[in-house]
Amino acid sequence: MKLARAVVKFRIPILIITLALMVPAVFGFIGTRVNYDMLDYLPEDMDTVIGQKELMNDFGKGAFSFIIVENMPSKDVSALKSKIEKVEHVESVIWYDSIADISVPMELLPEKVYKAFNTDHSTMMAVFFNSATSADITMDAIREIRSIAGEQCFVSGMSALVTDLKDLCEREEPVYVAVAVGLATVAMLLFLDSWLAPFIFLASIGMMILLNLGSNFFLGEISYITKALSAVLQLAVTMDYSIFLWHSYNEHIKTNEDHREAMAAAVHSTFTSVLGSSITTIAGFIALCFMSFTMGRDLGIVMAKGVLLGVIGCVTVLPALILLFDKPLQKTKHRALIPDMKKVSGAAARIFPVFLVLFAVVVAPAYYGYSRTNDEIYYDLGECLPKDIGYVIANSKLQEDFDVASTHMVLVDSGLSPKTVRGMMKEMEQVDGVKYVLGLESVIGSRVPEEILPDSVRSVLKSDKWELILISSKYRVTSDEVNEQVAKLNDILKRYDSSGLLIGEAPCMKDMIETTDHDFRVVTLVSIIAIFIIIALVEKSISLPFILIAVIETAIFINLGLPHYFGQSLPFIAPICISTIQLGATVDYAILMTTRYKKERIGGADKRTSVVTALSTSIPSVIVSGMGLFAATFGVALYSNLDIVSSLCMLLARGAVISMVMVILVLPALFMLCDKLICKTTLGMMHIDTKKTKSEVISDEK
Repeated sequence: MKLARAVVKFRIPILIITLALMVPAVFGFIGTRVNYDMLDYLPEDMDTVIGQKELMNDFGKGAFSFIIVENMPSKDVSALKSKIEKVEHVESVIWYDSIADISVPMELLPEKVYKAFNTDHSTMMAVFFNSATSADITMDAIREIRSIAGEQCFVSGMSALVTDLKDLCEREEPVYVAVAVGLATVAMLLFLDSWLAPFIFLASIGMMILLNLGSNFFLGEISYITKALSAVLQLAVTMDYSIFLWHSYNEHIKTNEDHREAMAAAVHSTFTSVLGSSITTIAGFIALCFMSFTMGRDLGIVMAKGVLLGVIGCVTVLPALILLFDKPLQKTKHRALIPDMKKVSGAAARIFPVFLVLFAVVVAPAYYGYSRTNDEIYYDLGECLPKDIGYVIANSKLQEDFDVASTHMVLVDSGLSPKTVRGMMKEMEQVDGVKYVLGLESVIGSRVPEEILPDSVRSVLKSDKWELILISSKYRVTSDEVNEQVAKLNDILKRYDSSGLLIGEAPCMKDMIETTDHDFRVVTLVSIIAIFIIIALVEKSISLPFILIAVIETAIFINLGLPHYFGQSLPFIAPICISTIQLGATVDYAILMTTRYKKERIGGADKRTSVVTALSTSIPSVIVSGMGLFAATFGVALYSNLDIVSSLCMLLARGAVISMVMVILVLPALFMLCDKLICKTTLGMMHIDTKKTKSEVISDEK
């Protein structure tokens, strides 16, 4: 209580300090780098990651792109190549004139090489950069190449993808926040009892969001998914805390004329309830840190930090703002939209067996759909982009014109004999879906010494340590066919050179599939165990954690099972994030109702009365909280052109509603069914007489 009174006493200094912190927070937010390359989050010890580093360290090559040029004379293509070579951070460009003068007919090239880079109306050049795939300087180079090349040219490759991804995110992210704030405001105006309070809440939450975004500067960089979602998620999951404080303050001013004393009491009681509530949410986000695919750690740390700041803001900044605007807040009160819930709660308690039957019926199909989630997910990051964006168009051209869906790179020991390398390449060409395998041996043939090649060409494909070989595949990145192909190519490579490395987008994606599949199981298990322990400690019960987690996990099964029945595909990161975020963010609804049920039961009320009271008093808070989370995410889901953001937000919005319904309908029914078990396994309730009272018998007979 001393801390609560100190908050009230020093409310003006608290506001001044918070506002002063906004200045460095803005600079921190601006100065935080955003990483748009998902492959950067793979474990460092994987061959594909090691290979990318070797390519950079030994060849000075990081990013790689194909540029498709349509309906352009050879002379103009050569001039375009010269311009591209002058773009900063372009390490080399390989086209026909790298090998021979353009006055020499292209048809003199080996047929395989000619067909690999030419069709009847287009030609293709390979561009290597001396910077990393997702480096800012690489993205700047991609933009410059596009401006030089014009409409006849199309740039493919991971760097083109991350460039388009960044540009799209930077256009849309401010709108995400605006949509989330706008719809959350509407929800609060409808469900709260004040016209002004929602804006006070948003001011307080907004300051905490900015502090969270600014403090990300100390992390060095964050992923684009974290940047896109953190503000929306922080608003959605911490809005409850403001609502709890507001309700508590309004209750205390009814019995205390001194509004400052009423606020001190409200801060004290809110801090106790919000602390328990926030711990489960933080645990859900911290569980993401156990992912070996470290993007989860990135999102987990930022969001756990955001929830913690949300709690701090709720018991410091928000009380100060409410007291500052107390008079207009009291004058702008209105009747709440949510009616008294006693009759509804009584009816729900009477027909509780119906909800138990529905619960039992829905569990099996929900779990089946959930278990098939991995069949419905996609890993190809290009699929999350709109179809009319540059990278997607270029990839379509590459596939349609050249029958190339993905490109792998092989690094083999440069000390291997040309005969050995040719044998390996020939074997690799026999693998299903391989269109061609190109290296120095392909260009010069078996009878010509490589010394006749210009140094500019030879240095592109060979260094003192490694020789670089390109493999063109007909199979799309992340498809089962390409993953099988990569495995076979790796087997061949290791037979010829145990130190050889197979790299590229498809091998990296194969590693990501295996990594995240493992992460999904680990993160789900960690979050359930952590939240089970928290509930057991908070509720001092063995049985209640099982009941509460069963309710919310079933809601998660329904949410993640629906895409299977609807035939929808999800981005790979969605199930991992939703399984933890939905559990951590919505188990609060169940804890709120459980705490009130226990209080009534310990206070001497019978089973039915306790359930009805807990339900009637909790429904308004659960609805406001659930609809707040729904409103903050649903609008973003509809607006976003980035499928990974849209899917995550739609799952969060739907998950909030499903969890809300499960807590309101199923949890009270389980309390009715398991009351005796709960009383026997919960500290402070073991003395309760669980025999049915006369009033309950009469009620059942009715």
